[in-house]
Amino acid sequence: MSNRKNKNRYLLISVMILIFSITLIGCSSESVENSDSASESSNMITFAWPRDIGEMNPHIYNPSQLFAQSMIYEPLVSYQDGGELKPHLAESWKISEDGKEYVFNLRQDVKFSDGTKFNADIVKKNFDAILNNADMHGWLGFITKIDQTEVINEFTFKLTLKEPYYPTIQELAVVRPVRFLGEAGFPKDDDTSKGVEKPVGTGPWVLDEYKVDEFAVFQRNEDYWGELPSVEKIKVKVIPDAETRILAFEKGDLDLVYGEGVISIDTFKQLESDGSYETSISEPVATRQLVMNTNKEQLSDIRVRQALHYGFNKQAMVDGVTSGLEEKADFILPTNLPYTSNVDATKVEYNVNKAKQLLDEAGWKLPKGKTVREKDGKPLEIELMYNSAEIIQKTMAETLQSEWLGLGVKLNIAGVELTTQVERFKANEFDMNFYSNFGAPYDPHTFVNMMVTEGFGFREVISSYPNKEEFMNQIVEVQQTTDENERQQLYTVILGSLQEQSSIVPISYIKKIAIYQKNVSNFTFPANRDEHPFTGISVK
Repeated sequence: MSNRKNKNRYLLISVMILIFSITLIGCSSESVENSDSASESSNMITFAWPRDIGEMNPHIYNPSQLFAQSMIYEPLVSYQDGGELKPHLAESWKISEDGKEYVFNLRQDVKFSDGTKFNADIVKKNFDAILNNADMHGWLGFITKIDQTEVINEFTFKLTLKEPYYPTIQELAVVRPVRFLGEAGFPKDDDTSKGVEKPVGTGPWVLDEYKVDEFAVFQRNEDYWGELPSVEKIKVKVIPDAETRILAFEKGDLDLVYGEGVISIDTFKQLESDGSYETSISEPVATRQLVMNTNKEQLSDIRVRQALHYGFNKQAMVDGVTSGLEEKADFILPTNLPYTSNVDATKVEYNVNKAKQLLDEAGWKLPKGKTVREKDGKPLEIELMYNSAEIIQKTMAETLQSEWLGLGVKLNIAGVELTTQVERFKANEFDMNFYSNFGAPYDPHTFVNMMVTEGFGFREVISSYPNKEEFMNQIVEVQQTTDENERQQLYTVILGSLQEQSSIVPISYIKKIAIYQKNVSNFTFPANRDEHPFTGISVK
């Protein structure tokens, strides 16, 4: 009887707790909604993003969004226009003659958003947390080369590498993982790969309000050590659908639409011609490329690859497919990246007769009464893989299919999901594939390094190169040289060789777009492809 009474009592208590919890949840949800409306401010920029911002942890990747991480967390070094690397949290640095030791003099006037001091101890703690999960971050070249991290004094930090690696400073400018979390953000075991206690950074913004998959509000960090942002708040509305984003923008619910592929090109052009809004287009951030597997019999002959390059009207295709938003690419990498402006390579212009001549010389003849060339009884048939969700890739694939048929080349186009495209590319299970380089601040060194690294799909791209061993040695050498002139010369040779072999065909330069209301001013695109664009933006 007593047990039954106790059970009933526990049941009653449980029900009361449940009711109380539901009430609290309701109140909590209501308070978020209220705070959402309360966050509206005349000095606030509201823009839309297709995904939730994710966990604001500087040391992890997807689903955390790069622009949001860069608002809170800062680097030792920043990447600026023209590839210039400037001091940021590090006031200056010195590199030893052998290229292995890096000594950073840290700024002494920097505090985290919770008021704690930024110093060499917290720099080391962040580096150690990253190195404890080195496998996760091994894609970043210098991480695997770190031998030791040292605190020299309160504001001096030393990084020692196992071997020289010139891109170290440039890689310190990337948005993740080498940015700095305050002490209060670390979990008890210091393993940030499992999460952080709270997003404490040194950046110009702090996360103020957040509702998963709905919105996030970033408040200006009033104690920021650098130049204070003009606006007080940045509100991010999560709107997955592109058409819904535009409707919200036209209604006036959004001040800004910004990014790559966030809306269709046609929509951008319509809004641009409307005259009611301001628009901006960035400098090239990457190159849209056609990558050929030279290990495939049909593509192993350089004359076939060159013929395919000569055999389509690149300018007409880019203008038609992108409405002139993208720019015809003459070079594999945009020339606004470091070491890319002096590449000595032949620009390939549209020339059908030249293309047919090269195919004839390669032994691919067009039998009488047939539309596809043959050699030794085999048809000149190639498959091009594209991302089925990418309308630009699909349309370009269809254009190439039509143009190359005029040369006597049968192009089969295969639309696949992005994950499948990536997996097949890495596994070298492709004839041709669409690709784009990473952009600033990763290139050119990351792009070049992929040529000799397994798991990227580029090993097969260079498999038939006549000077393959020398080429691979040059790539290793360019990363280790401490001589700036020698480095430039090596990049000129490497990038020129890649272009001349025609296994990577540049198609167009990808650009970011921005559309904003007339009351928004001082919008600029960051030099770093992944950084947020809110540094100087203001609203009237």
